[in-house]
Parts: sequence; structure tokens; C-alpha cells
Amino acid sequence: MQKSFDAYPVEVQKVIYNVKPGLTGIGSIIFRDEETLITAVRDNGGDTWDFYQNRIYPFKGEVEKWYQEHQSFYTDFMCIFLTAWVIIFPNSELIYKVFGSLPRRAF
Repeated sequence: MQKSFDAYPVEVQKVIYNVKPGLTGIGSIIFRDEETLITAVRDNGGDTWDFYQNRIYPFKGEVEKWYQEHQSFYTDFMCIFLTAWVIIFPNSELIYKVFGSLPRRAF
């Protein structure tokens, strides 16, 4: 959505423009529970849009920058594998073992 895209800083927007769409991505794996995060913020009386703008968007931007710096056949193959893996094992942290330099989500 344009509103979501506009919330990213300009340098992250440039990174996002450079990534070709695909089957999955690092952000999809890390934020497979995004709806749960948003619901928890809402249920605790928090501002979901503020949470998105100030926590999720900045982190997703860092993840997209990481992907561009590490883009390769191996990275793409492992993203596909890890997508299937987290469907079977939703609480798995294997992504951080496979990609040791990937920024860790702190929320």
C-alpha cells in the first residue's frame, strides 16, 4: 500500500525498489506473526499505527537493507526453505542460525 511505503525513510524506499518481487522474503519469515503483534498492541490499549511506524517499519527497513547486501542464490534458496520450515515449526529461530548477521527482532 502506498501509505505503508511512504512510511519508510527515503533510503529504505530506494532499497525496496531494487528488490524484485518473489515467492517469499526475509521480512515474511521474521514477521510471520505480525498480526499477533499488532493485536497485542491494540489489546493493551496501544496505538497500532505508532507501533507500525516506529517499530515494525524501521526494522523491516533494516532487514531489506540486509537482504540487498547479502543477495545471492544461497540466500534466496534458504528463504524458500525457511519459509516452508516456519510453516511446519512456527516458533523456530532457525533463520538466525542460517543467517548469523541478520538483525534480530527485539519485539
